[in-house]
Amino acid sequence: MIREDLRNVAIIAHVDHGKTTLVDGMLRQSGTFRDNQQVATCVMDSGDLEKERGITILAKNTSIHWGDVKINLIDTPGHADFSGEVERVLKMVSGVLLLVDAQEGPMPQTRFVVEKALELGLKIIIVVNKVDKPDARLDEVADEVLELLLDLDADDEQLMSPILYCSGKAGTATFDYKTPGTSLQPLFDTIVDYIPAPEGDEDGELQLLVSAIDYNEYVGRIGIGKIERGSVKVNQEVMVCDYHGLSPYKGKIVTLFQIEGLKRTPVTEAKVGDIVCFSGIENITIGNTVCSTSKIDPIPFVKIGEPTIEMNFSVNDSPFAGREGKFVTSRHLRDRLFKELLKDVSLRVYQTENADTFKVCGRGEMHLSILIETMRREGYEFGVGTPKVIFKTIDGVKCEPMERLFIDVPTECTGTVMERMGTRKGELVTMSPQGSRIRMEFIIPARGLFGFKNEFLTDTKGEGVMNQLFDGYGPYKGPIPRRYTGSLVAFETGEAATYGLFNAQDRGTLFIDPQTPVYEGMVVGVSPKSDDIRVNVCKRKHVTNMRAAGSDEALRLNSIRRFSLEEAIEFLNDDEMLEVTPKNIRIRKTVLSGEMRMKMAFGKVKVED
Repeated sequence: MIREDLRNVAIIAHVDHGKTTLVDGMLRQSGTFRDNQQVATCVMDSGDLEKERGITILAKNTSIHWGDVKINLIDTPGHADFSGEVERVLKMVSGVLLLVDAQEGPMPQTRFVVEKALELGLKIIIVVNKVDKPDARLDEVADEVLELLLDLDADDEQLMSPILYCSGKAGTATFDYKTPGTSLQPLFDTIVDYIPAPEGDEDGELQLLVSAIDYNEYVGRIGIGKIERGSVKVNQEVMVCDYHGLSPYKGKIVTLFQIEGLKRTPVTEAKVGDIVCFSGIENITIGNTVCSTSKIDPIPFVKIGEPTIEMNFSVNDSPFAGREGKFVTSRHLRDRLFKELLKDVSLRVYQTENADTFKVCGRGEMHLSILIETMRREGYEFGVGTPKVIFKTIDGVKCEPMERLFIDVPTECTGTVMERMGTRKGELVTMSPQGSRIRMEFIIPARGLFGFKNEFLTDTKGEGVMNQLFDGYGPYKGPIPRRYTGSLVAFETGEAATYGLFNAQDRGTLFIDPQTPVYEGMVVGVSPKSDDIRVNVCKRKHVTNMRAAGSDEALRLNSIRRFSLEEAIEFLNDDEMLEVTPKNIRIRKTVLSGEMRMKMAFGKVKVED
């Protein structure tokens, strides 16, 4: 059976190339919204973090109707750290819209997602987006995309993929950029004409691959996937199996939904080609196949890339522990981390010898920082350690994850960036001029990028652009200095006073204001020297008959440095950790006692003590 009334499509692109904005335009022009309906921009970015950061974190399903055809559309993340989301949803579709910025052209993540689409043999529609940019390079960008397809060994049919020129913001599409478009009709027509209709045996035994998981407090886990064969009904008895050896077990479809616009609509039956959401199977997970009870036939699932970064999550043991968080125990922390595994296929969580500490592995610093920020907003309080790369031994050689780093900077900043790359073991691959800017490509150890972003933005005066993509494992490159600066560490527990901060600011840049509660071992600033300095920020000016306590107000403090969560994680040194609570993030020494740290430094006490 060929479902001519259905098309399943994913939108893939590099971060900030306009995927979600284009989906907004498609939803509006397809009549999904009422004419007078007030709709937020980037309506698919429904999470708070997605709205704040302007990025897509989780892949999301929607559907639109164009004539007699229903188009199931999947909006995917563009950041490399969330590429696991892209890998698994491509199993649900027959084709992809490949978006490329009209000025930037193909970027690192563009290459990654195109390679995955080609491996699966998907049809590709090339969409050059943001054609209304003043510095758009329309001819060059189209050629660059075709060169990318050639590099990735695309077949003749894929090299003949249609090319459209769109403006997601204006809601226009055209085949010839010299003739401006008036609507997205050419794009809709191309999807219907070029993307293959789903096909399969409607009368065969049920076969449904679970590619995503959602969770609801009322019905539990919700499986999301495409029906590859047969049909499924509400209250149907099914078997759950796995291509990787899971023992088949019975389950029952309790509720069944299809996606209409931005809503899930309950249905009693769905057939081959449909993307459905269902509940009732308690332990369903990504990669499982739901089959009929009479024929157990698992579907191979795409191999998701392995994590490259690890961090330790532990129970908060600082003097301020339990003051601000709602969930503070190791049981709370464990349950939350293992719950995240149900929907994030790129994440790994391991218990350590210490019952209060868990090792969490992810694709990159942003991948893990999003998890940390989500947990703190949910009321969790915990500590996280310094991010470290995951080493492997390959053929007896110690290897480490390598990143392909793409840097775009003004010409005058080239020397500084090259020097920074040298100290971080980066190797220059290519270098090409782009007008008044230089585009460089490096192969660099993943650990060489820890703490580099802030340094890079400072060196390029905020004008530099950097993108990275995992490039595989390579031989260990030797020691790389993590940070050249030391920390200003609080001498005692108390409340920061203006007088103490005034005396401490001569030693470096402070992180805290007056009246901020501090404890011994808490990092309150950064020192330009490589060694840590203990400072007494709680010191107050004594009241005498010569001086009044109010004279503190006359002291002038320098501006302080405030960290975002990602910046704080990047700042951490090997002997430091981050205390995360719903209200604050505090950098602290792993060993709070200054006396104990001195003994460890002089070898009088072993680190594990």
